[in-house]
Amino acid sequence: MDSGLVMVDTHILESTRIPLDEAIGMRWSPKGFLDIPVEPEKLRSLFEAARWSPSSRNEQPWRFIVETKSHPEGYERLFSTLTESNKSWACQAPLLIAGFAKKHFDRDNMPNRTAMYDTGGAVANLTVQAVSLGLQVHQMGGYDMRLLKELYNVPEEFEPAAILAVGYADEGGRSSRVRLRRELNTMVYEGVWGRASELLHSKL
Repeated sequence: MDSGLVMVDTHILESTRIPLDEAIGMRWSPKGFLDIPVEPEKLRSLFEAARWSPSSRNEQPWRFIVETKSHPEGYERLFSTLTESNKSWACQAPLLIAGFAKKHFDRDNMPNRTAMYDTGGAVANLTVQAVSLGLQVHQMGGYDMRLLKELYNVPEEFEPAAILAVGYADEGGRSSRVRLRRELNTMVYEGVWGRASELLHSKL
């Protein structure tokens, strides 16, 4: 069965078939960062972008822990939760952020089934804002969730979502390999599941 995956160049803007906003087109996930701290005003801008992300019932279930190399003890605490494979490169990032999702609504304590989805949206906002400021973000799922919650005394109500490595990317270490991306007609359906939408080819 055709997976729908196609090869795209590492330089995304040169390979997109449809024009994209530059901040989206220039996003990538570096495994190398320059030894330059993230300026405080840029750091605040990242979280402001996350703050204005949409969420179900305006719950805003996301919370973040941020550690920088300017505070080595805190940085090492968050860094220690990463898998060994992530530690091998994330040690270069001047900034680490852990994202969490609150599992129940504040107003009635009912389960919030979109909490992780909404938190992912907030991280997406943060990531695009980072690119617009000349930064890059590498999002990681490889970390010890239990240890993270233990080290930071995270309430049971909050579920870890991801850890982000943030900084100025080392372009010299950028991979030259091409990446796989699905064709639109394998992911956008119309009428019935699996039927490619005709809107993808129409001239609206």
